[in-house]
Amino acid sequence: MAKKNIPLTELFAAVEFTPNASQLAAIGYLDGPLFLTAGPGSGKTRVLLWRTVNLLVCKGVPPERIFLSTFTEKAAHQLKEGLRYLLAIATSKTGEHYDISGMAIGTVHSICRKLITDRRFAAPGQRPDPVVLLDGLSQYFQVSRKAWDHLIAPLGMEEAEDAQRFLNTTIEDSKAGSKHLAVLSAIKAFNRFAEESILPEREVKCDPDWEQVRKVHAAYLQWLAQDEVQKVDLSLLQQQALKALRANPESGTLFDHVIVDEYQDTNSIQEELFFHLAKGSTNITVVGDDDQALYRFRGATVENLVEFPQRCLERFGVEPKRIDLNINYRSRSKVVDVYSHFIDQIDWKRPDGKGHYRVQEKNITAHRKDVLPSVVVTDKADSATVYAQLAAFIRQLKDEGKINDFNEVAVLFPSVKPYMGNPNAAVTGMRDALQEHGIPVYAPRAGRFLETEESTIVMGLLRMIIGTPHEPEWNSAGYQEFRRWLSRCRKEALVFVDADPQLKAFIADRKDEKQRASDDLDALQKVLQKKKWAPSDACTLEHVAALVKANGLSTRAIKTLSGKFFRDMVANRLRAGTPLTLRYVLNRTTALDWNVLDLFHQLCGFKPLRDWMQRAEDGNGEDHDEGPICNLALISQYLGRYQDEFVAIVTGYYVQEERFANSFFRQFCYAIWRLGESEYENDDDPFPRGRVPFLTIHQSKGLEFKVVILGNMGRKLRDPSPLDVAVRGMLAKEGGEPLERQAEFDAMRLFYVALSRAKDLLVFVEKKGGHVFPPLKCFRDLQLPELSTLDIATLPDATTEVEDMGKAYSFTGDYTGYLTCPRQYMVFDKYGFVPSRQQTRMFGQLVHRTVEDLHQFLIAQRNGSN
Repeated sequence: MAKKNIPLTELFAAVEFTPNASQLAAIGYLDGPLFLTAGPGSGKTRVLLWRTVNLLVCKGVPPERIFLSTFTEKAAHQLKEGLRYLLAIATSKTGEHYDISGMAIGTVHSICRKLITDRRFAAPGQRPDPVVLLDGLSQYFQVSRKAWDHLIAPLGMEEAEDAQRFLNTTIEDSKAGSKHLAVLSAIKAFNRFAEESILPEREVKCDPDWEQVRKVHAAYLQWLAQDEVQKVDLSLLQQQALKALRANPESGTLFDHVIVDEYQDTNSIQEELFFHLAKGSTNITVVGDDDQALYRFRGATVENLVEFPQRCLERFGVEPKRIDLNINYRSRSKVVDVYSHFIDQIDWKRPDGKGHYRVQEKNITAHRKDVLPSVVVTDKADSATVYAQLAAFIRQLKDEGKINDFNEVAVLFPSVKPYMGNPNAAVTGMRDALQEHGIPVYAPRAGRFLETEESTIVMGLLRMIIGTPHEPEWNSAGYQEFRRWLSRCRKEALVFVDADPQLKAFIADRKDEKQRASDDLDALQKVLQKKKWAPSDACTLEHVAALVKANGLSTRAIKTLSGKFFRDMVANRLRAGTPLTLRYVLNRTTALDWNVLDLFHQLCGFKPLRDWMQRAEDGNGEDHDEGPICNLALISQYLGRYQDEFVAIVTGYYVQEERFANSFFRQFCYAIWRLGESEYENDDDPFPRGRVPFLTIHQSKGLEFKVVILGNMGRKLRDPSPLDVAVRGMLAKEGGEPLERQAEFDAMRLFYVALSRAKDLLVFVEKKGGHVFPPLKCFRDLQLPELSTLDIATLPDATTEVEDMGKAYSFTGDYTGYLTCPRQYMVFDKYGFVPSRQQTRMFGQLVHRTVEDLHQFLIAQRNGSN
């Protein structure tokens, strides 16, 4: 008989894990609220995993009774993979299978989406009303392209530009009349209102201008709800989930344990959600570090963590147990000393003397006790000299075996983006120096993604096929810059086309197909005009007979119209009373058998795309470089987004008058250009091997690197935005961080995160005349050694990192996929390319959902429900 009970210590031994006293206490404390402070490198992910294993394996809590949430997709992915790994070990010991498919585990947004489709919130046997979820990019396109006129109508202004200028002035203190900026401003306000529950029906105090903005918000909510299937953005998704929970009297008892990671990054609506879910059991565990709170600009409220003990006492009448995870297993002792010293450089006390704006008495200590230098500063010299010194040092690290790969060194910046059209001097200077030393760089946010080599050439090839967009009436300076980029795309792509006759022939064939579709449409439209038929008329077999005789119709179009399948479909639809329209017939007949994603995947068979993919397959060879294939993956994702938001099937109508080119380049690509969309991210391996990543400090959060170089120590503090001031007035909350100090607090937390990413070495970059954020100047008091004096032999040698938790692979999703085609598995599963055709996967999901709905319907029938 299988063994059912097993002590947790036996599972610890199976993976050679020895928790410290605080970790063990956190893993074992399961009754009542828990306040878990977790410093950098303290092993909080392990603690969360083992705590969940303790509940599932040792305490027998059903998986569906546990709510486990974190902030990012990457962290959620790590939790799921780690949990599967540990539960597989538990299964080998107990003989029991632990199925977590029904467990609420993931990001807050993913769990909210799961909650609002939960059958427990619908009538028996029915599925809750579906919603269409708009992520940030979809929200922008939907508001800009489809909803804008409806949204600004309540402002009552004759000219759209006046309404746009009003929104920009009120929300962002900008006098620009730009629609693009107004859309971004409005979305920023909409999201903030949703996160703070400032809905139109709520009475708040604000000035007349903000009352007007609230009218625009009300129009936005009305527009989202007007279709049969309601749309929701990411912020409203949380409102929808809370609304569904509050409508169900039993919702407070759905979960026995509510566990929330990265609690310092939660917002007001999320706090309401978590307390509501935990009100039945009061078993709420919050984990976080207020010193690493970076997401105020997304609506996060660090006070949720700092004030959790008081709020828990107010809600549940019980004060949570506090456990501090304060041993850093990541960094050497000098690194820990430096960031601990830095965070104390400002006064965190509240003005009334009652408490602090920061959790106190964390007592962070290092597990690694060596006293050798692990924090250094560059020799103070001009920028070029400092960058050259750093480049030579990174090369030396690789040559002397202190790192296995260049991606083990990270250069961190508060921001890597250009400013006011000018390149970021620190980023470009460092990048040029590294490239001169033969060190590749991966800096996805340092410029527009569309300006990368891969994007430029791919877009140039696509432009040769799709065509050139017309000049718009609003030919602004920004669009002229975009046009110059389009010209550069064609020029750089032409080099490869001229060198490859097969590629040239491929492009010519696709252009011929476009022209054929256009000619076929002209021929068919002449028949409609001659017969005086309208495109909206119902199609009969007599119509088809006339259309197939159109002068100049291509063989392909004739075959489509005269085919038995098509004629049967026309007849069947007529008999069913749902006839096809002539417009549909013309579109179907002239539709191309490729779309923009098809073109991309076909181009991957030609140079240089083929070579870029080969470089990723070279393993650990000298030419191995994952940077290009990562950018190709992101290109495919954007092309997939174009098909979702604009058009998936290219018809003869679409290729005429450069409609295809106008839609793809002038509307979609120009929007991506202006939004500055960039960033490739893989949940398993965030940064490509073979390159030094240049990251924003926000990007580095949750990561660690053997060597961290703080590339820029400057930070300009900005005044609170008009939106921040307005929201603070509408909420009329007491307490909280004073608006005038929020920028200072946020800068402290930003650099704290940067300093705590380093494992073996932290490098401050000090240049002559360089600006330094005042509290960071504390490093000068520490008498740090200069980089030129560092004996590189004292650094730990490179080792092969072994993941703490293994990765779970599925037989059908991974193993058989790899056996079928290793390259296809690499492209789609490892790097996340978007396939051009997904019917098989969609059909499988459709069958699964249909069978499930039938199953629930039969259960409801058996129980006597309607």
